[in-house]
Amino acid sequence: MKFKRVTALGGMMMLTVVGNVFADEASPKPWKGDAELGIIKTSGNTTTQSINANASIVHERDRWRHSAKLEMLSSSSDKVTTSERYTATGKSDYKLNALSYIFGRLNYENDRFAGYEYRTTEVIGYGRRVINQDAVTLELEAGPGARQTKFINGDSKSEAIGRASAKLNWKVSKTATFTQDLSSDIGQDSTISESVTALKAQVIGNLAMKASYKVRNVSKVPIGTKKTDTETALTLVYGF
Repeated sequence: MKFKRVTALGGMMMLTVVGNVFADEASPKPWKGDAELGIIKTSGNTTTQSINANASIVHERDRWRHSAKLEMLSSSSDKVTTSERYTATGKSDYKLNALSYIFGRLNYENDRFAGYEYRTTEVIGYGRRVINQDAVTLELEAGPGARQTKFINGDSKSEAIGRASAKLNWKVSKTATFTQDLSSDIGQDSTISESVTALKAQVIGNLAMKASYKVRNVSKVPIGTKKTDTETALTLVYGF
């Protein structure tokens, strides 16, 4: 049921973007996206399985840029689920000029192993590309928002937050790209910070391999839950 809810939300986001795509067929390739999948299985003394799947799409037309992303991570050991997280994110940017924009962002995540049933976040803010070179770009964003959390024990929490983020994109070569994403949602009750470091290398055609390392820290968590989660992944990426 939870997976269907996340999939439905992400599906609506992506359908909205795709709808805009076909509404502007005259634009030269106004959209792009990718899908990635990584599966790790072990057997012997211990049987484990991990599945990491992501899909994203971006549509850009005139002053508008819309994007949507779905993420799924599931791990099990000896047929017992040890981690399970679903995330759906939608974002719209309105360009003020070549370097600056205002944005609205909606995020939904579900991770029962982190102590909550679901968490939603809404943010509006200002972004600017502070480095704009052929090989390297750096975008900074900041803005106010709100966060709602429902914990697995039935309690709920709503709070105002401030969000700050940075996104670095470096084309190391014609076939390799390094990215670094940093973000922090600062609330009165807790602060959620995330770092995603990735290197993607083209294999052939639209296929690429991607190695990534994610660190996520929550300053205040339910009893029995760790504050920091890490994720190392190697995935196959198909771009379109």
